[in-house]
Amino acid sequence: NIQFGYAGILNFAGAAFFGAGCYTAAVLTQHTALPHLLVILAGGVVAALLGSLLIWPVLRTRGHYAALVTIAFALLFKTFLEVNDALGGPQGLKVAGMSLLGWDFNSNIEIGEDIEISFYVNYVAAALVLLVLAFAFTRRLERSWIGLNLDAIRLDETAASCFGIGIARWKITAFTAGNMLAGMAGALYGMMIGFIAPTSFTFGDSLIFVSIVLLGGIGSPWGVVVAAAIVVMLPEKLQIIQEYRFLLFAALVIMILLYRPDGIVPRRLRSYFPGWRPR
Repeated sequence: NIQFGYAGILNFAGAAFFGAGCYTAAVLTQHTALPHLLVILAGGVVAALLGSLLIWPVLRTRGHYAALVTIAFALLFKTFLEVNDALGGPQGLKVAGMSLLGWDFNSNIEIGEDIEISFYVNYVAAALVLLVLAFAFTRRLERSWIGLNLDAIRLDETAASCFGIGIARWKITAFTAGNMLAGMAGALYGMMIGFIAPTSFTFGDSLIFVSIVLLGGIGSPWGVVVAAAIVVMLPEKLQIIQEYRFLLFAALVIMILLYRPDGIVPRRLRSYFPGWRPR
């Protein structure tokens, strides 16, 4: 949402940066004693650094050509993982479970003698904390002068440049921030599932990320939250109808794009003066 919704950078390599966070967690948890909170942060830093290699060709291209650069990067990332034996090759890597202040996230929660809750609840709680922090950061970014500069770049790069806005600087800022959030989420995800492989981060997963932004509403943080719940959870809840669930899901996406092109929760116009409304 920061990249596409605010700065207008269409990134089809989102799954690659998500995967970078996963592989960072796998390597650090196996070969170092780094606290797992720092592992999550390191996943974001590695994804951001990896994105710095991609942002330069993106800056030198525009529109569909910039999107093609990110598609090529996503395919290269998957191929690199498959041929790199140090990272497990096509067989993948194991990832140690998360541990925080002696709390083992991979242990089931026992309440009394008869009630036992799945360990996934631990990761749900951690993911919700990460979600709240990321959401707060995104909202603050949107309302700040940085968000205003990003909006100006997305709407008209030529006009923004004429007013002295640094196009390259703010695109780099948006691209780096978005990739860092994806990498942190990937690190937590890797510790939750316990095993990762190159096939876990395909171009199709990147398309899902983009579709969430389109369905929720470009630039709308609340819309992204709602769309993510629909895109991720709906196909799983409809497994009873087997492969027909994808047909139903595709039809739902088409209907939303036809009748609500601004998304499920469209982004509101900026309000510079509280209470002021145009007449």
